[in-house]
Amino acid sequence: MRILKIISRLLDYPQQELLTYRADLALEIGDSREISPEMRLRLLDVLGALSGGDLMDAQENYGMLFDQGRSVSLHLFEHVHGESRDRGQAMVDLMTVYRNNGFEMDALELPDYLPLFLEYLSNRPDLEVREWLADVSHIIARVAARLEERGEVGASYAVLLESLLMIAGQQDQLATLRGTLADEQPDNTPEAIDQEWEETAVTFGAPDKNCGLDKKPQESQTTALHWVDASAQSRGYVA
Repeated sequence: MRILKIISRLLDYPQQELLTYRADLALEIGDSREISPEMRLRLLDVLGALSGGDLMDAQENYGMLFDQGRSVSLHLFEHVHGESRDRGQAMVDLMTVYRNNGFEMDALELPDYLPLFLEYLSNRPDLEVREWLADVSHIIARVAARLEERGEVGASYAVLLESLLMIAGQQDQLATLRGTLADEQPDNTPEAIDQEWEETAVTFGAPDKNCGLDKKPQESQTTALHWVDASAQSRGYVA
């Protein structure tokens, strides 16, 4: 499902390739039939917003949005386990799923990073893709609802997550959450960030049975898949 690779690129930290391959990305979005015509137009608007200006501005906006506080983290297990011991085994389980299906991680990223997860899913059968996205749809919907409350930049990234919910057939989750998170304590204020730095470091340990990764992997594919940093010049931006 190639549209997942496009969404992965748009969710990742903005790099020069986003500007260089803007026309190719637009064509891929226009060709996608896993999302509605309206959603395709919205994704094209997001692409334009992310690639139509100065790259450094896009990078700064990204950092201000995702690097301050955990509530909109793109690391899925952050929202399930936080910094508990259970997160470590969940990471190991997910890496095992990747490897059993011919996917090797080449970037210095955690396996639950959403753009990386989407890179993996983009090469899996459509039914499996929708099952996986449905499994994490409650996380995606909550992050999307929070992003919608964080100004124009946050709303653009929320569209990307909403498109994932559409593919999974779980858009109702976002509709239900909208307007219900206003009472949450903000975690991107200077005070909240200072408190975050004071917390105890995580210690990985015992497995967790509720992380949704105990499903039996499907038969491995013969083609090896590799996650490579988007800045690598040896790889095309859309494979």
